[in-house]
Amino acid sequence: MKDSPVVGIIMGSDSDLPIMEKAFAILKEFEIPYEVKILSAHRTPEEHAEYSRTAAERGLKVIIAAAGMAAHLPGVTAGQTTLPVIGVPIKSSFQDGLDSLLSIVQMPPGIPVATVAVNGAKNAALLAIQILSVADEKLAQKFVEYKKKMAEESMKKNEKLQT
Repeated sequence: MKDSPVVGIIMGSDSDLPIMEKAFAILKEFEIPYEVKILSAHRTPEEHAEYSRTAAERGLKVIIAAAGMAAHLPGVTAGQTTLPVIGVPIKSSFQDGLDSLLSIVQMPPGIPVATVAVNGAKNAALLAIQILSVADEKLAQKFVEYKKKMAEESMKKNEKLQT
């Protein structure tokens, strides 16, 4: 993964890293170059704004933003860039992450944020890959193979249940 990153992964705190490692693993599996930053909409607002505003000119194509509790990071990011933003609500001790989910999914008109399930970092990475696949036939084919493999594994599990 020596190429310039095309996916940016940001999170408000390093406590989100254990969840977001699932996204790193998928992007590595697909050989998608990515970068990871801890940027808070609240604690480092200027740094976050600079990151978001310059993301496209630095070569990023998609941003995955993880946030829990006061889950403003994905929305604030989407407000500062024209790139697709995928929000990952992080489960908190309050309402099992429902607060985070609602904070991310309830965006005002004109500021879309694609949102995955609470702690859905793996799906966020897969969605980023699907977005990138629109302009990359080789990556699209890799995704087709990934889905086939997933289906085959499910069928094998079904066969084991029948024996």
